Amino acid sequence: MTTAKIEKWLQENHITEVECLVPDMTGNARGKFIPASKFIKEDSRLPESILVQTVTGDYTQTHEELVGPTDGDMMLEPDADTMRVVPWAVDPTGQIIHDCYTREGELHPLATRSVLRRVLKLYEKEGWKPIVAPEVEYYLIQKNLDPDYELGPPVGRSGRREAGRQSYSIDAVNEFEPIVEEMYDFCEAQELDVDTLIHESGLAQMEINFRHGEALNLADQVFVFKRTMRETALRHDIYATFMAKPMQYEPGSALHIHQSVLDARTGQNIFSKEDGSEHERFRHFIGGLQRYTPGAIACFAPSVNSYRRFAPDIAAPINVHWGYENRTTGIRVPDSKPEARRVENRFPGADANPYVAIAVSLACGYLGMKKKLKPSQPHRGDAFQEPITVARSLEEALRLLEEDSDLHKVLGKKFVKAYCAVKMEEFEAFNKVISSWEREYLLLNV
Repeated sequence: MTTAKIEKWLQENHITEVECLVPDMTGNARGKFIPASKFIKEDSRLPESILVQTVTGDYTQTHEELVGPTDGDMMLEPDADTMRVVPWAVDPTGQIIHDCYTREGELHPLATRSVLRRVLKLYEKEGWKPIVAPEVEYYLIQKNLDPDYELGPPVGRSGRREAGRQSYSIDAVNEFEPIVEEMYDFCEAQELDVDTLIHESGLAQMEINFRHGEALNLADQVFVFKRTMRETALRHDIYATFMAKPMQYEPGSALHIHQSVLDARTGQNIFSKEDGSEHERFRHFIGGLQRYTPGAIACFAPSVNSYRRFAPDIAAPINVHWGYENRTTGIRVPDSKPEARRVENRFPGADANPYVAIAVSLACGYLGMKKKLKPSQPHRGDAFQEPITVARSLEEALRLLEEDSDLHKVLGKKFVKAYCAVKMEEFEAFNKVISSWEREYLLLNV
């Protein structure tokens, strides 16, 4: 049935080539191009090793232990629900996200899409259905061909660059109207449920909101959107970046995740009682986020750059306090009607793999509900004034994840082992680089 559906779609859209996509550990698109005439007839395969590649394209020192010494193939299965045209391609091109399977026919434990499916299966067994709504922040920046030069905002329609804070400014967004309009056209062509666009507080920093929906579908949409936004910017001779902290004096970029859980049978929000009051499961979900975020932070903040967000006066959460309508806390409860009662996780950075970030956030809440964990009292003040309790480096965060056996059970021990190996390899590669700060202040002063 799936094959017939895909074949019909390819014919109806006159597709000549298909992008066979697999999200890697970083959240980048790996895969291959296949002529549409061969896509249905041939099995798709890719080496398992792509699942343990670092952001630099290198492999971990333990990759043979993780995927075997022969670097065998894994089987790919297209998900018909992810069929989309590639609106910027010259020839009619389709893109389809694939799930990765072992030769035994099981979802591959190291694939990030598999990890999200694994967590959703746990919810399904309880009769629960998670609903999420991501908010993605990013920067538009001028082209930078030399990594030794600092990044800066691009020139807008006025011929000038932004200066000063422009939070929620309509005119500041209109400076980039041609880019914004083309982005929306591309999103519409790909049936991405993007909602509002706002100008954030950073120079040429934007935020796009997605309409709420099922977790896997929204992870797919964020994955596709990041590719779309980068491509749109390039067509206008600038860059779009989802780095967590691309500029020293500008705020970081986040991937905020709004989460609620429905009764799969009735469609009712399980965070609310029939009378509209809070259900104890709501507090347990929050308790799970508080308890497990220290170990999960390596998945919310996956790169060495991520931890530059977690500092005083940067407007990113620095501890596990929660509160009602309190944007200084990492766990925020927005004001909403009982049927829309939800929790916003403000820890993930825009650089996070959306499959991993959503899976791990839901895993924390799941553990909280299963273990009936009670949260602290809601924080009513400025949580930025409280002590920093989250990890301040990728190395520290990975140690905490390695020690959290509860998260291992939910996410899969093999995945956690591979994730930590990939990210530690990235940390060690970064740690070898001598920065300009060190040359400036240590060269002649120590």
